[in-house]
Amino acid sequence: MTDIGLSKRARRTYSLDEIALVPSRRTRDARDVNISWQIDAFKFDTPFIGAPMDSVMSPATAIALGKLGGLGVLNLEGLWTRYENPQPLLDEITDLPADDPVAATRRMQQIYSEPIKAELIQARLEEIREAGVIVAGSLTPQNTQEFYQTVVKAGVDLFVIRGAAVSAQHVSASREPLDLKKFIYELDVPVMVGGVTGYTPALHLMRTGAAGVLVGFGGGAALTTRRGLGIQAAMATAISDVAAARSDYLDESGGRYVQVIADGSLGRSGDMIKALAMGADAVMIGAPLARAQEAPGKGWYWGNEAHSLEFPRGIRTQLGTVGSLEEIIQGLSAYTDGSSNLVGALKRALATCGYTDLKSFQRIDVNITPYVR
Repeated sequence: MTDIGLSKRARRTYSLDEIALVPSRRTRDARDVNISWQIDAFKFDTPFIGAPMDSVMSPATAIALGKLGGLGVLNLEGLWTRYENPQPLLDEITDLPADDPVAATRRMQQIYSEPIKAELIQARLEEIREAGVIVAGSLTPQNTQEFYQTVVKAGVDLFVIRGAAVSAQHVSASREPLDLKKFIYELDVPVMVGGVTGYTPALHLMRTGAAGVLVGFGGGAALTTRRGLGIQAAMATAISDVAAARSDYLDESGGRYVQVIADGSLGRSGDMIKALAMGADAVMIGAPLARAQEAPGKGWYWGNEAHSLEFPRGIRTQLGTVGSLEEIIQGLSAYTDGSSNLVGALKRALATCGYTDLKSFQRIDVNITPYVR
């Protein structure tokens, strides 16, 4: 602990940029590495989850990611559930002026003011189901009560409740809050919920019956959340704290294992690898997939927070494209910056460090290092 003046004490925390992996005494053949991941009854070839953001996931890209061994999560509060044909609106957002972010935000707020339509939620999820991949959709806690029955009726396999900060006990004097424990107990499908950034809130979410807990803010809003709200998560520490909660809950519950999913500050393959090393079971990624040629945002990146009417956060950012979704997930790649061939990078890292699966990889030693761009 560090003293801040005479009345405050604080703990030193660490970002993913500040840690480095330490290889063990042996190396492995990358062809012997298994990077599969399972949540509840659903098994995936890779631990990569597509973040529920309009710039990243459409029904088509969710299907494509599913066929590549990952899980695509559709944003059920996005343009795909507000408009029968959202493509002209997506095109307009990508064409908004980069030099006038205020005007761009105002126009995005107007576009997203169109009401969510239950029939479109059902239609989009059915489209994904008909393609033969695992179906996942996401709502914020504010809209879960209103639309979850529609989501379940559509045949969703996995349900995600995702917000900037989600707690097991939300107190409101103006409206009935979502009772997560009762809600998850009565729901027939596994639920992933978050984000959280600490041991205690994560443990409380695990006690609600969640199958997975999201760690971090996600959505590309970390920087503006810090600037606008003064809230920031150092992801290496946050993942480690939540992994500790997972271990304690495993003992407390008599053997119930809750998946820890890193969600934020994961722009390159090295970030994802370090998140898994710190204790995450899987990673929810947005920016890497926004660089795919098939991405709805055409190289632009934004999340739900970017068009909030009450307090917009997140910056509509031009990331550019680096290749097809298949190249980004599975290679081959000509890029040396960790922006593509995520599977190859993860397998090579495990092999170089001497591990053959993700669970054993969580035991790796790490060092604290100065951050160098």
